[in-house]
Amino acid sequence: MNWFLLNSGPCAAAFNMAFDEALLEAMPRLQAPVLRFYGWTEPAATFGYFQKFADVERTTQLRPLIRRPTGGGIVPHAADWTYAAVFPAGHEWHSLKAEESYRRIHDWLRLAFAELTVATELAPCCQKSLPGQCFIGHEKSDLLWHGKKIAGAAQRRNKLGLLIQGSVQPPPLNLCRDHFDAAMCDVAEKNFGAAWQRFPAEDAAHKDATRLASEKYSQVCYNQKR
Repeated sequence: MNWFLLNSGPCAAAFNMAFDEALLEAMPRLQAPVLRFYGWTEPAATFGYFQKFADVERTTQLRPLIRRPTGGGIVPHAADWTYAAVFPAGHEWHSLKAEESYRRIHDWLRLAFAELTVATELAPCCQKSLPGQCFIGHEKSDLLWHGKKIAGAAQRRNKLGLLIQGSVQPPPLNLCRDHFDAAMCDVAEKNFGAAWQRFPAEDAAHKDATRLASEKYSQVCYNQKR
């Protein structure tokens, strides 16, 4: 099964959120999963689509604050390893219940860390966190290292497909991001039958993302809509 691979490198916060939405919008045309790796040109925080901006603003000092197209809480971004996995409608992942796709994405990460000889585990249950903050405490099926959450994700599932946005706060073990990305690809080949292809529509996606960043994700009216 063809899967598309895309590494965007460091980008601005609004553009990163816009690019992930552009990939979801492209699913009817692409009809294949996309795995996108990316980073951040400056410290920022993203927050869940349904969160109240006033609450977010009080909770974190990080700026800019960008509302995600997915749910979840506040996620700090700087040196984290960020990715998006996007699946078209009709794909097996799209048909999963939200709890199962959440568990599966973090088991994928667990296996990738195992290839780097780093032992992690999925949280068996919730541990109370501060309101709205993603990496304080943990939810069921978050990824833990020595009992501490190091990876969380947020999802959006609609008629176009499934978008999963994930952030990994790597453990302090002098790991290389490139090695982890390669391990994620290896795991997908072994466990999901992924046959990796270069992303075929980067120019079009970049154009769509630039438009969405300008018209939506960089706009006060969107980020402060609640």
